[in-house]
Amino acid sequence: MSDKQIQVIGNERTGNKWKSIYMLACISILLVIIGSLLDIAISFALGGDLSTIPKTAIDRFAQFQDNWLLGLYNLDMLNLTTAIIMIPTFLALYLAHHNANNGLIKLAFVIFIIGTAVFITNNAALPMLELSKNYFASTSETQKTLFAAAGESLLARGAHGSLGAFFGFALSIISSIIMSLGMLKDKIFSRATGIVGILGGTFLLIYMVLVTFAPNIETMAMMVAAPGGILSIAWMIMFTTKLFKLGRAA
Repeated sequence: MSDKQIQVIGNERTGNKWKSIYMLACISILLVIIGSLLDIAISFALGGDLSTIPKTAIDRFAQFQDNWLLGLYNLDMLNLTTAIIMIPTFLALYLAHHNANNGLIKLAFVIFIIGTAVFITNNAALPMLELSKNYFASTSETQKTLFAAAGESLLARGAHGSLGAFFGFALSIISSIIMSLGMLKDKIFSRATGIVGILGGTFLLIYMVLVTFAPNIETMAMMVAAPGGILSIAWMIMFTTKLFKLGRAA
């Protein structure tokens, strides 16, 4: 077999592999968009008032008993799920720029992976659900006190608006802004895609700063979050269209 034939076979295998990644990214981002729209719908249905979210561990336990899905939602389980599903998408965006010497794209991919890992590590949703079951199953006041203390520790580390949750969210958002800046540098994605991504990420980052460091202005924070969420969804739709075309051409 000649060197040229070997190169052709290698290119075909690489193309098929990348096509699979692009198509997986398109499917994953579709799920993320659905999750994002669901997040917006639930937020509006709940009135968008963050002050109604239980503050203490015992109140969180009670919410899990009444509605465990709402308890998980209020501890960012939906956001965590969409962040994990988003991993193939950032890999596909990285591969889409493989021929370009674009350090911003590489930096965005690394920061996103780190941010997702921090998000997973600090998220308190599932541990709080388990503690809730143990709390109400216990007949000892001493054990209940211990479960409540453990719950407070988890909330301090990973509740929405805590510093633990902030770093996971912030790193993921910053990665999307850097990715959008990388899109502006190259011609693979449209300039509009990059601009929309930067605006959406900026609004969401401002929201996270407000809800973490200025919790008394939660209403203003939600007003910033709404356009950020809509712009981010538009950004995902725009770059997914291009990824789908890249997948067909691979």
